[in-house]
Amino acid sequence: MIKILRFLKPYRLPLLVIIVLAFGQSMANLYLPNLMANIVDVGIVNKDTPYIWRTGGLMVLVTLGGVLAAIIGVYFASRTATLFGKDIRAALFKHVQKFSLHEFDTVSASSLITRTTNDTTQVQQVMVIILNIMITAPFTLVAGIILAVNQDAALSWILVVMIPVVVGAILLLMTRAIPLFMSMQKKLDRLNLVVDEGLTGVRVVRAFDRQKSEEQRFDGGNSELTDIAIRVNQLMASMMPVMMFSLNITSIAILWFGGQRINNGQMQVGALIAFLQYAMQILFSLLMVSMMFIMIPRAAASADRINQALAITPEIADPAQPEALSDSAGYVEFKDVSFSYPGAEENAISNISFKAAPGEMTAIIGGTGSGKSTLINLIPRFYDVGGGNVLVDGVDVRNMRQEDLRQKIGYVPQKAVLFSGTIAENIRYGNQNATDDEMRRAADIAQATEFISTMEDTFDSYISQGGTNVSGGQKQRLSIARALVKKPEIYIFDESFSALDFKTDAKLRAALRTEIKNSTVFIVSQRVSTVMSADRIIVLDEGRIAGMGDHKTLMANCDVYREIVATQLTPEEIA
Repeated sequence: MIKILRFLKPYRLPLLVIIVLAFGQSMANLYLPNLMANIVDVGIVNKDTPYIWRTGGLMVLVTLGGVLAAIIGVYFASRTATLFGKDIRAALFKHVQKFSLHEFDTVSASSLITRTTNDTTQVQQVMVIILNIMITAPFTLVAGIILAVNQDAALSWILVVMIPVVVGAILLLMTRAIPLFMSMQKKLDRLNLVVDEGLTGVRVVRAFDRQKSEEQRFDGGNSELTDIAIRVNQLMASMMPVMMFSLNITSIAILWFGGQRINNGQMQVGALIAFLQYAMQILFSLLMVSMMFIMIPRAAASADRINQALAITPEIADPAQPEALSDSAGYVEFKDVSFSYPGAEENAISNISFKAAPGEMTAIIGGTGSGKSTLINLIPRFYDVGGGNVLVDGVDVRNMRQEDLRQKIGYVPQKAVLFSGTIAENIRYGNQNATDDEMRRAADIAQATEFISTMEDTFDSYISQGGTNVSGGQKQRLSIARALVKKPEIYIFDESFSALDFKTDAKLRAALRTEIKNSTVFIVSQRVSTVMSADRIIVLDEGRIAGMGDHKTLMANCDVYREIVATQLTPEEIA
């Protein structure tokens, strides 16, 4: 919890104002019992009406001052806590954007969403209480004890007995609640994961008629969360009876023993009233602190989870002194590259070496799990190589700024991803400054204009979250248009034509040839018809290069390639 408070540094001035106002509010509240005692012991006893009016008027002014301080303090506290939560969410999102794909595999997306939303809200809510109560309560507690002892030291033993009892009860409940709140947040992660999978995979769920199974998964996660929540709430609910019992016992003890002291002439009635008020304020301060401690354990658990996410150091970072880029554009070279995923026993790819230059189309083909996507993901530095070098324009990608590297690349992922918004906004995601003509040309080349023109609002038609209102082939064509509008030096198409029919695939590749003739192009595909016209075909088998050359060369020299071709093309087509 302490680490996360560093986000309060920009708000030091509002915090100072809150502390000053809290002090003023506490002093106003503590001054009132003394004035009340004076009215009873001086004004009423001596029947001094002017004194009663003067002191009563002063009480009204002090009360108004305390109310004004409280209102302004609440405003500043609420504003500061809300901005504090905003900064945490922004810091989390910005930090997560730097994660490599390995970090995303380590911390699930559902957990990161929970930490950015629910966990941050828990911390923000408790910060409001801390700024409103935790600052006021210590002032009231300390000053109240001093004034109570000053009013009548002989009765102070009651406070000496009750305060440790109340503090002990609060600490006991906290030590039992914190582990439960940690578990509660983990169960919430699990429930979010089940909901996310159930919603994103709804087609698969329905296709296999597994609605009941998903309901059972949800019920299981929901019941686990509910059980822990019930235990926590039962534990926290026991706080209030303990506090009220302590308040009532303290009041009875003060009145009982105070009455005896008045009867013996050792204490005045006004002093007893003031002492009772001080005692109530002291115990109410502890009660407010105990109410805050109801939320602190969960907020502490949430803060720990936020700190854990912020403490993750991204594996892929920009170099301290990036190398200057050369004048060449689009040259890619792999030098004896090997890579293995974290925790894997064997390399995903090994000893990969080749060169690709502008104007060349390099295709990568191979069976499932042969390392095609792994190889291509090393170019934009989604992962760092385990051995060897990946060079772009003669510079190792690890010695370049990630922004500079990725500015050179137009990437179309294996799974087409669209964002909620219009078609135009999705295409311009590749280049925000693209003109309407550039956007339409990119759509033409990607063979997307045909279906866009049939939509009611054409390029202003809305795409729902995840692109669920368009087909798989349409999503892929929009993803390709998004890469084309960027006009990069290097194009990467990772299984980007798999959802297209053969006719559209052929038309798209023919249009691409003229558009990207000055760029370096990489195409990953399992379709022979997609790769056979490439200038260079790299055949991967179990992470190693089984053959490299054009279609004709590989048909003559590469057994793996011939097997792939034989499974997809007829003898007439091969001939």
